[in-house]
Amino acid sequence: MSAPQQTRWLITGARGQLGSDLCRVLAAAGVDGEQLLALGSDQLDITSSAAVQAVFGDFQPQLVVNAAAYTAVDQAETEEDRAFAVNAGGAALLAAAAARAGARLLQVSTDYVFAGDANQPYPEQAAPDPRSAYGRTKLAGELAVRELAPEHGYVVRTAWVYGATGSNFVKTMARLEQARDTLEVVDDQRGSPTWSADLARRLVELAGSAARPGIYHCTGAGETSWYGLARAVFEELGADPERVRPTTTDRFPRPAPRPAYSVLSDQAWRAAGLTAMPHWREALRRAFAEDRAAYLPSG
Repeated sequence: MSAPQQTRWLITGARGQLGSDLCRVLAAAGVDGEQLLALGSDQLDITSSAAVQAVFGDFQPQLVVNAAAYTAVDQAETEEDRAFAVNAGGAALLAAAAARAGARLLQVSTDYVFAGDANQPYPEQAAPDPRSAYGRTKLAGELAVRELAPEHGYVVRTAWVYGATGSNFVKTMARLEQARDTLEVVDDQRGSPTWSADLARRLVELAGSAARPGIYHCTGAGETSWYGLARAVFEELGADPERVRPTTTDRFPRPAPRPAYSVLSDQAWRAAGLTAMPHWREALRRAFAEDRAAYLPSG
């Protein structure tokens, strides 16, 4: 592929956590307004065939990153049709349009496509077995991309994403650090925290690489629990991490089941010669160093 600034990029979900960082990364790489079309969900309804076709016809993108998604995990349990329309139907429309146009499509997916009952990192070829509506709809999106754009579609699974834009676990912990003397956080769910800025950089690298279409995993290196991540946030804030107490998932029942183990192997990523992600703890340190104010409560 050509250099980023010589390519027409379409970013969907561009106002969200990952989409915002993708725009920042591309701007830093010299991609200007004529080469980048970054659309939020209010600007492009990816569930509308007419809207998707119009964007491809007018802008003629060469690289598409689908960062749009229905991500309300618990709400999806009662709104699975709505989640399916975005996560599967929207992905299918983009995949079909990308295949017709000969454009590369990067479909961002999730650890929720797995059951979460493993005891070692999930390889890319592991059999999916989603236990939630959100996971089922994201898996359907993956399958649509693989079927409709076999020569142009890339599925990139990630997990435990946080960033400067929007709401996320890291911001919640920073808010609760100010609001509570102590707090309990589950210690029996394990995963790999992923800074959206690092993920955005790796997606741009993948888009311009010689890597073959297929499934890739891209998360922060290493693993921890939500409890471990919360303690790390307190450390970055200069607060006493002993104020965070471990607890179990059954103490906080939720409508959608959470994977107990969400660690993903990046074997395919490395085999493709792509840059490995940094360790999650170092990434969290850099996230606070780069834009500390973004993670702190406003007002």
